[in-house]
Amino acid sequence: MALNKESNGYTFGFAIVLVVVVGTVLAILSMGLKDKQNQNQEVKKKIDILKAMLPVEQGDKINRSNAEETFKAYINEDDALILSPTGEVIGKGAEAFKIDVQKDFKDKTIDKKDRKYPLFIAKNDGKTIYIMPIVGKGLWGPIWGNVSLGDDMKTIVGVSFGHKGETPGLGAEITQQFFKDRWINEIISDDNGDFTKFEVVKDGTGTQPQKIDGITGGTITSKGVEEMANRSLAVYAAYFKTLK
Repeated sequence: MALNKESNGYTFGFAIVLVVVVGTVLAILSMGLKDKQNQNQEVKKKIDILKAMLPVEQGDKINRSNAEETFKAYINEDDALILSPTGEVIGKGAEAFKIDVQKDFKDKTIDKKDRKYPLFIAKNDGKTIYIMPIVGKGLWGPIWGNVSLGDDMKTIVGVSFGHKGETPGLGAEITQQFFKDRWINEIISDDNGDFTKFEVVKDGTGTQPQKIDGITGGTITSKGVEEMANRSLAVYAAYFKTLK
């Protein structure tokens, strides 16, 4: 019996076969590229960490071709720490780098008291630098970053920020150098080691201690940065207080 290519049955059948074939091909490609995707994510993480700790002129030279080598030159993964939400050391070593703070932040099944906070320890020109990953929510999706402290364990010497879908020209400006520069030389704790909260403002008072000028027109994203910084850095400040 010849197929009636003009029938609805033939059309639906052809569409189903096409969907199955295309879906199968895409699934195979996705599985085949999984390792490459994971590798790219790891390299991107290392680039973000390096850009948070290095001077701008050095950080701008970091790319996918030299990120691995540069990362090893500054950071020994064996020295990394894993902190609890109260700032206690609960692990150390290369496992810290495997923690996906963005994924864990989105996972609502993970209780807040069970979250893990990686702390990377770097050496640059004989000085120790502490890099702290942070993650939060912007206007349209996740935002994240890394904050670096100098060897006094409280003064910010560098930051990097990223986002998934903030508005270009507005909230997306958190990745621009002018906004990152506003965090330099701010402190995360007082002389007693207690955490001091930040406030991202839009009233021009950002020159005052613990205040950062926000992004014009990007109020919600700016406040998202404020929230993720205060929530995450409080954990690290608690750890550094135990060292004083």
